[in-house]
This record gives sequence, structure tokens and C-alpha cells, in this order.
Amino acid sequence: MTFQFTVSPDFTPDHLSGWYIFNTWLQKAVDLHIHLHIYDDFHQQRDAIQNDKVDLIYANPFDAAMLVREKGFRALARPAGKADEALVCVGESSPVQKVEDLQPGTRLATTDDPDVHLMGMIMLEPANLGKENITMVPCDTYVLVAKELIKGTSDVGIFLQEAYHDLSSIIRRQLRVLVSGQIQLVHHCLMVGPNLHPHRDKLLQALLTMGDDPKGPGVLEALKFPHWEAVDEEEMEFMIDLMDTLNT
Repeated sequence: MTFQFTVSPDFTPDHLSGWYIFNTWLQKAVDLHIHLHIYDDFHQQRDAIQNDKVDLIYANPFDAAMLVREKGFRALARPAGKADEALVCVGESSPVQKVEDLQPGTRLATTDDPDVHLMGMIMLEPANLGKENITMVPCDTYVLVAKELIKGTSDVGIFLQEAYHDLSSIIRRQLRVLVSGQIQLVHHCLMVGPNLHPHRDKLLQALLTMGDDPKGPGVLEALKFPHWEAVDEEEMEFMIDLMDTLNT
């Protein structure tokens, strides 16, 4: 049997090769046939999940509730020391100096990355801004969010912190951070679907001892992860409840 693996579409393009390297390593480490399929956007990925075409997923925290409660997924592991945080930025030449300077009608450049968008919208609340008085400018990637701000066609943008810091120094010099999230409780997680439940312990053991494998450190470097750490069901339920709270 071939198991289907996918990764949340919010990673930056330079991480793509790392996931293919990881998938090759994982197949050998656990002696399972695992096929990595990368979807172009969240909508395509969610359709695949609903149609039971995903067995293993590196999931964003926004989708965790659906995966656990509707599709029977279980948490496996997370990259140590990596939390999902959002940044709200403007172009360097923008007259806006703080969030409270933003006005109704503000043009907001944002991706369809759901947890990052949600956290960014919470950070805009001090300006009394919400979806009812903001003009959304949808962007496929964080690079395009940055271009919107640099060109001045959008007033403010929301970034995943990691994606912002992955931008080139030339691009970052043309941006200015207004506010940075400090939740430290929200993170991506590698999760297994029902078809892989019988192999969960074997998968987890392989991940936790990855650094001891001769090729493991190189794979971790390709992913830009220090190491994996286990995620138990209680921790996952806490994060799901937190995302539910933030979304109300």
C-alpha cells in the first residue's frame, strides 16, 4: 500500500526540496511506501483531505481541529522550538508608524494561510479594523505580499514570521514591521490519518531518533529543523481550543 503525504502550502519555496529529501528518508526509515504530493493551495489540499486522499500531513494549526475531529487524524510530532507567529508590515516609505494609524478602507495584502491571517487580523484590532472595513488583496505567496507593499498598491500586509525572515535582505529593507506576534503556543504538526494509525509508534520513533541516523542530521538541515519532538493528544487539544478561541 502507498500512503499519501502532503505539506501545508504555507512553506516558502526554498523548503520544497527539503520535504522531498525528508520523504525519501522516512520511507527507508520505516519501510513504508509514502508518496509526497504538494498541493498548490489550501483549497486543493482540503479537498484532498475531505476525499480521504491524505494519510500523513504536516498541517497548519488552523486545520488541526478538522483533521482531528472530522477525519480521525492523530498528532505525531512537531519541529522543536518553532512556533507559528504573524507579522504585520508596511512599506518602508509608508506614513503609517503604528497599527492605530491605519484607517477604515485600508488595503490589506494577505495570503490564504488561515492561521497566519487570523493572527494578523487580531493584531489589527487596535485600529478597529476587521473584514467589514478592510479591502482584502489576496496574494498567492508572501513574496507577492511584499511586492504589494513595496509598490504601494496595498497599505499593510500579513506575513508568517518565518516566511518574512526568508525574504531576501533587499526586499526586507523595503519593508517595516509594525507589530510581531508573541503567542508561542501555535505550531505546525506532523499528523497521521487512520490508515497510518497502526504505524504511528514506528513513525514517531524514527522521527525522535532522526539525529542518530547517519543521514538524519542532513535531512533536518534541509528542513531547517533542529529536531522533532513528540506531540501528545492533550497538547493538540489545547492548541485546537486556542485556535477556536482566537477565531471567535
